[in-house]
Amino acid sequence: MNYTKYHFTISPLEPLREILVAELGLLEFESFEDTENGLKAYIQTEVKPANLIEKVQILKSPEVSISVEVTDLETQNWNAIWESSCEPIYIGEKCAVRAEFHPEKSVDYDIVITPKMAFGTGHHATTYMILKLILEDEFKQLNGLDMGCGTGVLGILALMKDANQVDFIDIDDWCIDNTEENLKRNNLTGSCIQGNAQAIKFNYDFIFANINRNILLEDMPTYVKHLNQNGSIYFSGFYQEDLHKIINCAENLGLTYVKHLLKDDWCAAKFELRS
Repeated sequence: MNYTKYHFTISPLEPLREILVAELGLLEFESFEDTENGLKAYIQTEVKPANLIEKVQILKSPEVSISVEVTDLETQNWNAIWESSCEPIYIGEKCAVRAEFHPEKSVDYDIVITPKMAFGTGHHATTYMILKLILEDEFKQLNGLDMGCGTGVLGILALMKDANQVDFIDIDDWCIDNTEENLKRNNLTGSCIQGNAQAIKFNYDFIFANINRNILLEDMPTYVKHLNQNGSIYFSGFYQEDLHKIINCAENLGLTYVKHLLKDDWCAAKFELRS
């Protein structure tokens, strides 16, 4: 596949970068990389938007400064590039997230994935923190949802911890394909659905939502509507400075704050719907 890179220079950087990621995620962009003064976003060349500025509202705002440099990348073997640069991730002594070419390590939960261009390898602080929270909790015989699943790594760990059923939802078809592939690689099964929060049809004992602040705040009422009493919900994809906004929104919807983790200025938080 051929890819095009969009390098955005953003001022002020936050929260504009987060808003930009949310909007680009709706336009088939497959991968994002934070830079010191902006963002790099990657999309398959054959589907890149011809009128990006017209489709992304934040780019038209007179109150911000966002410039973009567009580069068509040479055809590359993305899997080979990832293999050459990717290192396995270890969450304490209990969990490993690795590719099949990495040597197996003796851990309780050995997750083997091929992320391709999908988000959620465990390298990003937000994924790492939710994995850590999952390791602290029990999921035996519970039903859950991995919302914005990316590679499916969060739901995969829950299934390894004896969850009864996990549904995986993502707006991008490439994430759904990758999640299905990673489920098979780990000898697990789950229901994979392409869509946004409106695709949620069932109630769950736990929900993982590692997306971004704006989408979390917008879709939180839908998540809570589909969370069983005494269920748990895990949020990430937002910065430490936004934790109070997440807590306020959650508490207004009847959730109880339990705890949060911090890593590299990113935050993950757990809430419960107590009866």
